[in-house]
Amino acid sequence: MNSPLNPHAFIETSAQTSHLMPTYARQPIAFVRGRGSYLYTADGTEYLDALTGIAVCGLGHVHPAVTAALVEQAETLVHTSNLFEIPWQEDAGRLLCQVGGMERCFFSNSGAEANEAAIKLARMNAYKKGITTPKIIVMEKSFHGRTLATLSATGNEKVQKGFYPLVEGFLRVPFGDVAAIETLAKDHDDIVAILVEPIQGEGGVNTAPQGFVYLEELRAICDQHDWLLMLDEIQTGNGRTGQYFAYQHTAIKPDVLTTAKGLGNGFPVGACLVRDKAADLFSAGNHGSTFGGTPLACRTVYAVIESIQKEKATENAAKVGQYLKDRFTEELSGLGVIVRGFGMMLGIELPRPCGELVAKARDEQHLILNVTADNVIRLLPALNLSQADADKIITRVVTLVKDFLAA
Repeated sequence: MNSPLNPHAFIETSAQTSHLMPTYARQPIAFVRGRGSYLYTADGTEYLDALTGIAVCGLGHVHPAVTAALVEQAETLVHTSNLFEIPWQEDAGRLLCQVGGMERCFFSNSGAEANEAAIKLARMNAYKKGITTPKIIVMEKSFHGRTLATLSATGNEKVQKGFYPLVEGFLRVPFGDVAAIETLAKDHDDIVAILVEPIQGEGGVNTAPQGFVYLEELRAICDQHDWLLMLDEIQTGNGRTGQYFAYQHTAIKPDVLTTAKGLGNGFPVGACLVRDKAADLFSAGNHGSTFGGTPLACRTVYAVIESIQKEKATENAAKVGQYLKDRFTEELSGLGVIVRGFGMMLGIELPRPCGELVAKARDEQHLILNVTADNVIRLLPALNLSQADADKIITRVVTLVKDFLAA
């Protein structure tokens, strides 16, 4: 039996003995400790983490200031209820809106919940306009979550299979195709919003052909038709791309902005931010969450944002991320490889499926990475990644890719 003082003393891995639903294809490894950009197994083996929990631990593992805030708040007050005022929620909301260029926010527990709030905002906007069958334009190869509404918005049939009928009200176009949106605008008078990721993470670290100019084009279309521009920055937010939010690579602002992942540096928290015409769509009773915005969650959010700012982590992500991108492009030239992305959100597209590289990287290089869209190595290192660790990632990934393509 597991020791009550150390539940990890013995870990049962057999599918026959586990009491967990088999919803994850887990790798045969468990990490028991982390520090900065490194993870450790029970026997002390060190792994360089270039995935950070899929863009979650942007400040690295067990960040001192975030850990201290968590511990202190856990010893003070964890939860009351949104029936009452929550000072830390006010403070975190003010700081988040400040860095995000928005006016108000709603705290949730995850990115999917933040996107659910955005979808509800679009429908409330339609209701107030007298539109009874509202439509939201979404993109092919997108990913917005696994709740019923968010997987319906997602452009991936694999996550939708088995969950029909899907939620209605979504119109899908290719990512980056402005002409397709203009065609929909002519054919539908009940469109109320566009929901889009600035960079598609799960879809393959896809950037639009026109880059972030795409967001400016979408802003112009939304202004023309009085639609809401809703940006899903669950993965791209919180410094990941070299700006606090990816849309800040442009001069525009969204009406609705969602975020999570790096917002809590490992603590489960998300947020839906609004401004301008979306700021007053919700009123008391329109939306809520039992655990959304607890003192513990919001103290953590405040510590994360404050640490990102104090340590200039976003600036480091831009600088070291560009270094990674340039070196990968140089080292892998002539191999049919495409390197793309911004900051610490990079994709290396190989000319053939490469899912096996996840295990090879882990077992042979002691490097944690991810493969998405079948043939794209996805790298999501910590924002504060050092130059030395960046060089280690480059050496290990380049070796991995060259050996794979030569086989």
